[in-house]
Amino acid sequence: MSLSDALSETSGISRDEVSHIAKLARIAMSEEELDDIAVQLDTIVDAVSKVQKVDTEGVEPMSHPHSLEAGMRPDVEKKTLTQQQALDQAPAVEDERFVVPQILGEGE
Repeated sequence: MSLSDALSETSGISRDEVSHIAKLARIAMSEEELDDIAVQLDTIVDAVSKVQKVDTEGVEPMSHPHSLEAGMRPDVEKKTLTQQQALDQAPAVEDERFVVPQILGEGE
């Protein structure tokens, strides 16, 4: 069944359909979860159905609401910190490098 066919039906998403999809996805769901998901999916299908009814005649298709072109600007040289100035501001330095706390259990 296509999405359009599913959206055109007024019966909504049944609990049995949710159960079938859960079994295919190998997801264990309680009876209460099946009922909750059926209601949630029905709400989603209803919302998508409303969006499909919007008249988009003459509207150009797009993948993003804004232009994806990167704005180019001229390179301008600016004064920056020297390596020593940056290291002087760090709480911990070792061998001319910043020392930061270990994360993700590295070095254990």
